[in-house]
Amino acid sequence: MMTNTDRRSFLKETGVAAAAWAMHAGVAQAADPRQVVVGVIGPGGMGMNHVRNLVKRKDVRIAYVCDVDQNRLAAAAKEVETATGTAPQAISDMRKVLDDKQVEAVFIATPDHWHAPAAILALDAGKHVYVEKPCCHNIREGSLMAKAVARTGKCLQVGTQSRSTPVIQEAMERLQRGEIGEVLVAKAWNSQLRRSIGKTQPSPPPAHLDYDLWLGAAPAVPYRSNMLPGVWRWWYDFGCGDIGNDGVHDIDVACWGLGVTTHPSKATCIGGKYFFDDDQQFPDTQYAAFEYPAASKSGRPKQLIFEQRIWSPYVQEGYENGAAFYGTDGVLILGHTVGWKLYGPKNKLIAEKTGQVDLPAHHTNFLDCVRGTQSRLNADITAGHLSATLVHLANIAARTGRVLNFDPVNEQIVGDADAAKLVGRNYRNGHWAVPKVS
Repeated sequence: MMTNTDRRSFLKETGVAAAAWAMHAGVAQAADPRQVVVGVIGPGGMGMNHVRNLVKRKDVRIAYVCDVDQNRLAAAAKEVETATGTAPQAISDMRKVLDDKQVEAVFIATPDHWHAPAAILALDAGKHVYVEKPCCHNIREGSLMAKAVARTGKCLQVGTQSRSTPVIQEAMERLQRGEIGEVLVAKAWNSQLRRSIGKTQPSPPPAHLDYDLWLGAAPAVPYRSNMLPGVWRWWYDFGCGDIGNDGVHDIDVACWGLGVTTHPSKATCIGGKYFFDDDQQFPDTQYAAFEYPAASKSGRPKQLIFEQRIWSPYVQEGYENGAAFYGTDGVLILGHTVGWKLYGPKNKLIAEKTGQVDLPAHHTNFLDCVRGTQSRLNADITAGHLSATLVHLANIAARTGRVLNFDPVNEQIVGDADAAKLVGRNYRNGHWAVPKVS
């Protein structure tokens, strides 16, 4: 018969053993989570950064790399095989990736004009999606992506990795706790030196590029040597300018810290090509302002400002690229890849921290959500669509030279027919990648 003392000893010992077993099981589970089979679509530039990080992970297997450029495709396949010992399937048409049932998720690092079409196709094919920023080429596509996420129930993570970076998360938490009072204004900036893209005439595409497949559902225009790789971002049909390339990172953080959960109601932007004399179509100099009426707890409006000079590699507020948050009791200045400083009354430095952007953490958050071990994406389609819409409104305002009145619910520009046309885009008739409307 077991005495009370024996029973207590038994329970204590078994409790310790159970706790130790649970801890061991937890460690084992954390060290060896379920492997996710993925395809990487567009493994050049940022896409290759994804490949180089993903091949280091035991919880990921890259089954496919997909690119319309045979040189980039071969380089990506070699990278995977060298790192893992197993060659992925290397293909040019993403539909083959989406048709494969073993592929659970795709990483999309294509040019901007492919982001929404590829993401929507992938979601409807039952895949989870990690898509580079900006998540869409225009406002309407962002709305269609949000509908596709709701329709399919799949995860979609936008590649604004600041959202998963601990040093930036801490800064946002301090703002949310009210350490500088109520934030009424946020400013983001992008200042760096880009190169001229020169001036060219149409020419035949190189033999290693499937140019028609690269165009996708975008209008068919002649190939130019200063359109790709990478230079597509300066052309209206394919990119969103540097505001949509680097600027959107800082705009996204500005939205986050400002605490806005809807689109602005008013937007304006002045700017143009002040420095470069070349073929690029987007401004090299921009100053945009957005207003959110009655967005604060007190019912006062909030404002977000963005400024860009891609010919001026000099620091502003101590940082080349960054965001500043102006509160009723202080200010927080944040550098995109450096850290932040928080100042209180009388400009007293209260706190500061340094740290770089954490891409692997952003991957981990996405993969954990795919596996169901994490329930919240750090950069979901709502966050991505909000920041991308600011990019598009700024570009539309710069192109038209007018103040835009925006309906944040119906996502339409009001009272300006010319500007309203730029909320969406024209597609090639009958192309298989034209985004699904429902």
